[in-house]
Amino acid sequence: MSTPSGPEGGGAPDDRGAGAGGSQDGGASTGAARTPGEVERAAADLATRSRMVLRRSIGSPLVFSIVYTSLASAIYFSLGVIAGHALGLTPAVFLAAALLFALTALTYAEGASMHPERSGSTVFARYAFNELVSFVAGWAILLDYIILIAVTAYSATQYLRVFWSPLGHHAEALGLALAFIALVVLSNIRGFGWRRARRIGILVTADLALQALIVVLGLVLFLHPGTLVNSIHLGSSPTWSDLIFALTIAAISFTSLESASGLAGEVTINRRELKRVVGSGIATVVVLYTGIALVAVMALPVHNGHTELATRFVNAPMVGVVAHMKPHWLAETLRYVVAGLGTLTLLAAANSAMLGLSRLAYSLSTNRQIPSGLGRLHPQRSTPYVLIIIAGLIAAALVVPEDLDFLIGIYAFGAMLAFTIAHLSICRLRFTEPDRDRPYRVPLGIRIRGREVPLPAVFGGLASAAGWVAVVVVHQPARYVGFGWMLIGLTMYVLYRRADETSLLRRVTVSPQVLRAEPKREREPDYGSVLVPLFGTDLDDDIVQTAARLVSGEPTDEAAIDTATIEALWVFVIPMSLPLDASLPDAQIKHARQVLARAKAVGEEYTGVHVATATVRTRRAGYAIVDEARRRGVEAIVMGAEEPSRIRGGARLGGRGGPLEGPVGDVTKYVVNKANTRVIVTAPPARDPSRASREPEREAGGDAQRVGARIV
Repeated sequence: MSTPSGPEGGGAPDDRGAGAGGSQDGGASTGAARTPGEVERAAADLATRSRMVLRRSIGSPLVFSIVYTSLASAIYFSLGVIAGHALGLTPAVFLAAALLFALTALTYAEGASMHPERSGSTVFARYAFNELVSFVAGWAILLDYIILIAVTAYSATQYLRVFWSPLGHHAEALGLALAFIALVVLSNIRGFGWRRARRIGILVTADLALQALIVVLGLVLFLHPGTLVNSIHLGSSPTWSDLIFALTIAAISFTSLESASGLAGEVTINRRELKRVVGSGIATVVVLYTGIALVAVMALPVHNGHTELATRFVNAPMVGVVAHMKPHWLAETLRYVVAGLGTLTLLAAANSAMLGLSRLAYSLSTNRQIPSGLGRLHPQRSTPYVLIIIAGLIAAALVVPEDLDFLIGIYAFGAMLAFTIAHLSICRLRFTEPDRDRPYRVPLGIRIRGREVPLPAVFGGLASAAGWVAVVVVHQPARYVGFGWMLIGLTMYVLYRRADETSLLRRVTVSPQVLRAEPKREREPDYGSVLVPLFGTDLDDDIVQTAARLVSGEPTDEAAIDTATIEALWVFVIPMSLPLDASLPDAQIKHARQVLARAKAVGEEYTGVHVATATVRTRRAGYAIVDEARRRGVEAIVMGAEEPSRIRGGARLGGRGGPLEGPVGDVTKYVVNKANTRVIVTAPPARDPSRASREPEREAGGDAQRVGARIV
């Protein structure tokens, strides 16, 4: 979550004056003192302009950079592990992984262009399926982000051994890895700015050039196809289980797609640029992934079912590749260049993983998939610092065993599960949202039931699902740790939503303001949707304003959350002497329309609030209100206590879950006692009878006295 404040935020105040006697936006006043409202507006204008400066700097080059840092880092730490399992078929495994990456990149490009929100597969699944499937995808990717941070931080220490050999010892390497994780945590709490984006771009350019050079030199120096082919004895060297496992863990770099799609709400990129990013990313992966794997296996060939890539150089395989080049001065020079650039690339990948994690945490928090406390935002930086710190601590714990094979296997469990959901979501969205604008569309589709289904997404989904099953079958640690992680997440999800009395499948959102760090202040819960029955009384405006305050919140940026909804309902009570569909007097219908129109106008004065209006015919008003609340799936009912009522603002009626007692009308009693959701009752503030003839003192927007009790 980027923030305009701080040195990384970018942007500067506008230098244009505010007019005679005014002041420059964002600067000190040069004339009359500003009111608090003017100061707030000036601060908001400055923040908006700063975000615009940052957005102008985040375009297709940065998207490519975010994708490539993780891809490049995967070469640096996974090459040895994959070669240890795939042996002579390592180039074929990397080629297969590159092709699967191409299919997955197409899927993520279409999904992110359709729904430019933070996170990738969890957003696609939300619109294609429901919140539970969305959470499964998000929770799986959350594990992968944490593992990727741990792996890249540890691997960075192994490349630094070229400069300082004691890092080969456990204590020194562990200490430095923990320091790297702490640096990543602090960097991401500060936020993402344009200076950091520029540094990533420079690093990516340098790393691309280095890896291309290694491929060219390696093919010239080591090209011996016979050596490669003669080492392959499929079934024994490598075994089928090792080959399948190697194919799945080769997808470890794909989380970069999640990180890049996490910027979907902040990037400025047109259709042509998007196609260019997808095409260039795929081409780069196919050429460099396959080329480096080919060079590596020929530089350190397989002998008797073993290769030095998986033994001596397992923690720093790229150093092993260049160390075998001739002449000696070239090998020594490249060792230091690879070690230095590899360390920086690995740290950049750790930052990209934490960047993706922070955006995913924000998405999960605002959609009530994890407790809001975990997604708490920093008061100045607007970053989810609580979850960033927790992720850093878990990553630090994962570093301690220093076992790359173990970590990479667990990673494959979450990655394959999330990618399967992503592919299935894109296919389903072709049916559920056929008319939605798609700035990028996956090519090569076939028509099924009148809709075009993208074949790349179908093949990608089948391949990812098969990979996930393979990981579960052949890798015992991934099976136990992966299912354990998912069980913990699902248990937390169910308990949290049940405690909040929220549907397990529906999308509900909270205002980003709830995630602001205000630990000493108790906040009223925010609601994504409420039902407001109206009866044409003087209290109607107050009721709508109360409901609007409960659902409204200032979004932190353009890609925050869905618009909150107030369901304004007019109830026509039809007497038993008339049929339920009897014609109503024109004056009565006109009055209902006027009240609903007024409610819409009042409610939509609040930020992020949409008011939907409807009418219903019924014999009993209370029954109709409860039935509509259940049918519409709202999170709360806000209503006025009809006469007789002695409620004084804020009074608590009855107990949680118990029957309502007290001198209120029959409709209120029925709704509170029968509704299966929260009921918030409002009443006018108490006034001195001697002032009854005076104009009621009511502030625009209501006051705290009007908010009644929350009843379940």
